[in-house]
Amino acid sequence: MAKPIPIGARGEAQETVEFKHTLTAHHPELPAVYSTPDLIRLMETAAFHALDPYCEGDEITVGTAVNIQHRAASGIGARIKAEAVLESFDGRFYTLRVTARDRVQEIGRGTVGRTVVDVRQFVEKMKRQAPGPHPNP
Repeated sequence: MAKPIPIGARGEAQETVEFKHTLTAHHPELPAVYSTPDLIRLMETAAFHALDPYCEGDEITVGTAVNIQHRAASGIGARIKAEAVLESFDGRFYTLRVTARDRVQEIGRGTVGRTVVDVRQFVEKMKRQAPGPHPNP
């Protein structure tokens, strides 16, 4: 299992808003502003970076919960920075407080949940759960 992860462990992720990150990319009648799914993806990436240094061997963390408020719009060219701070740990589940800002203001906040998994075991489990014929183990 992962090394103990201290409360307060931090991570961040940044990106510049491109057309592919906008609502318009999903539907042409929507405005060209940073989409909520892309905001959540960036926040999840920051949370991953906060916990990843404590994983060992084939371990990684995967998302388990999202509770996000998208509070302000950002357009193409805006530089978005997401930060994650480990807030609590309950058994197998980590809760991280996340925020995202552009150069002007906070654009999102909330929490994300993650848990540590062994990549090989995780992939094998997904293969067994996939629809269709299953090869004999």
